[in-house]
Amino acid sequence: MAYNGSITDPSMVRTWRAGSDEDCFRSQAEQNFQIEGDVHCNATWDTILCWPAARVGTVTFLPCPQLPGLDVTKHGFRRCGAEGRWEGKFPGDFSNPKGYTNYTNCYTPEAYDIWKKFYANKSSAQRQMIKDIVVGTRTMEIVGLWVSLVSSLISLFIFSYFRSLRCHRTRIHRNLFVSISVQTIVRLILYVDQFVAQAGGRSTIGTTGMSEGATIFETPVLCEFLYAMIEYTKTVQFMWMLIEGLYLHNMIAVSVFSGRPNYIVFYLMGWGVPLPFTIGWVTTMALSHTARCWFPYYFLPYYWIIEAPRVAVIAINLMFLLNIIRVLVIKLRRSQTNEPQVTKVRKAVKAALVLLPLLGITNFVVMTDPPADNVTKFGIWSYTTYFLVSFQGFLISLLYCFLNGEVQLTLRKRWERYRHSRVVQSASFRRLSRSFSVFTSITEVPNTTVNQNRRSSAVPISNGNVVPLLRGMIVRRESRM
Repeated sequence: MAYNGSITDPSMVRTWRAGSDEDCFRSQAEQNFQIEGDVHCNATWDTILCWPAARVGTVTFLPCPQLPGLDVTKHGFRRCGAEGRWEGKFPGDFSNPKGYTNYTNCYTPEAYDIWKKFYANKSSAQRQMIKDIVVGTRTMEIVGLWVSLVSSLISLFIFSYFRSLRCHRTRIHRNLFVSISVQTIVRLILYVDQFVAQAGGRSTIGTTGMSEGATIFETPVLCEFLYAMIEYTKTVQFMWMLIEGLYLHNMIAVSVFSGRPNYIVFYLMGWGVPLPFTIGWVTTMALSHTARCWFPYYFLPYYWIIEAPRVAVIAINLMFLLNIIRVLVIKLRRSQTNEPQVTKVRKAVKAALVLLPLLGITNFVVMTDPPADNVTKFGIWSYTTYFLVSFQGFLISLLYCFLNGEVQLTLRKRWERYRHSRVVQSASFRRLSRSFSVFTSITEVPNTTVNQNRRSSAVPISNGNVVPLLRGMIVRRESRM
């Protein structure tokens, strides 16, 4: 077959962009692209690029689209076969009316390795299943990120607005929620940008190698900066999870520091330690990886510059968790109950399981290699991983804010106070004044959490009060600081 043209030919200097078959045909008509002879392959849109009409027996080349994992300096191609029909994947194959576009040469080396690992040895049905899994997990991830963002912002507001909830423990929670919120916002910005780019047909490029779109992916430096922000805030999130584990271990298991926590050290650990790792990773990527947006950087060995500290955090927090379980088991065994020892151990484990999201231990699933040999296993891994990652902010907010007894009591008191003030301002104040005076006298009786926990420490441990024991131990330690 002969070449139909290349991007260096004057006749090919145009932008092959379209959003549908109609747009593709219209652009060809406007440019008055003519071919000598009657038999030729019509212009067609393969959902990515608009391919011009071609002579029979020629190969048409166009620049690779500006998409993640593709090299815009390379070219994809199509073959115009006999009788003016585009050929399929193999020569002489005309089963697909639109033909087949070969983008294999467009992949970067890293993206090509991923393609070989997950797609090369799969049937068309298995490839479609993998695509459906990817689309489904991305949809679930976006929903989870929005839910996590809203719940994290609500929790951050609750812990910041109500003075009665301000303590050492919630101060650490606030920093964790800030890091989760910032990372979630940046991720959503990138995902929304990708959606807008696909909906607006900006996923293609012209023959000059530059796109006419205005998406983040097409903006130099900005895309890399946002991904650097994602990785920095992700490491910050892990560091505050380490501080959460250190603080809980200090309160429950053993006293590492005495007196009030040193927040200067905590802030340096949480926001300062991730900086050198992120700067080192960004510098390495900028000098050694030329792909746009560094895609797919998480499959590169340089990724361990920022991934190794996170693995270390998970390992340390796992040791903290095991020691906390050990302390709880000891305290349960000393309790004056007739329950079997196995039941007591089970209670301690259940009480400690709620710490898994807070300590970031659930993130170990993300760090495992996705299975590529079995589509079902890949689907299970994908949905499990993206659920734990995207809904992590919601799970932490649910366990440590929305279901927290102190938070519920504070919100309930504020709601009752609001209702009381509304009634006082109404015309029925005189009739209800006596009832509300009794109500006010009851709600204003001092009843601090510390005194409640001190009295509860004298009650034998029974079924259902393991979590209050854990909370009481932390509160008593905080009251001594």
